[in-house]
Amino acid sequence: MKKLFASLTSVAVLATLALGAQAADFPAKDKPITIVVPFAAGGPTDRVARDLALAMAKSLGGASVVVDNAAGASGSIGANKVAKAPADGHMLLLHHIGMATMPTLLRNIPFKVDTDFEYLGMVNDVPMTLIARPTLAANNYKELVTWLGQNKGKINLGNAGVGSASHLCGLLFQSAVQIDMTGVPYKGTGPAMTDLIGGQIDLMCDQTTSTTAQIEGKKVKA
Repeated sequence: MKKLFASLTSVAVLATLALGAQAADFPAKDKPITIVVPFAAGGPTDRVARDLALAMAKSLGGASVVVDNAAGASGSIGANKVAKAPADGHMLLLHHIGMATMPTLLRNIPFKVDTDFEYLGMVNDVPMTLIARPTLAANNYKELVTWLGQNKGKINLGNAGVGSASHLCGLLFQSAVQIDMTGVPYKGTGPAMTDLIGGQIDLMCDQTTSTTAQIEGKKVKA
């Protein structure tokens, strides 16, 4: 039987309805439902998971729904944890577009993306934002493109990990401006954001769930 897989991006009720169809005694009273987030705590996927856990607990009559951060190896550690778990609906995986690109970016992952999981539904759709360290000498997109052209070979572009939405967004940006940058992968958005604010990296592309507060607080440039 395939395991359950909830993609990061429609409504929590879709996952709840799919779960309810598994068995009459679901969820088990003595077993919590675990939402596995394959990224570090505090990142955009983690925040979505915690909101989803609250919504699911309410919809399932107060059932215990917990979030488990199993970060590392570009999301494959958490995904493998769910792939190897009993297929009883009590362990879910919350992932994003990186799940689809994982087989092409990583070698010898210990599971099959297309057959070891059952897709439940999208949870939400989050825009991506390009942000810069606060000291970067550009205040709008036109100035940024000029700065990039003047600093070829010296630009550091951080991301939340190889295969993450942040990583893929950064690759698309490099393709759009036709300028290569040095990718700096982190174990999640949190540490990448810390280094961006501190000026250790120049740019980062990430979801608005993680960047909005920093932009409004003028800790980064957007």
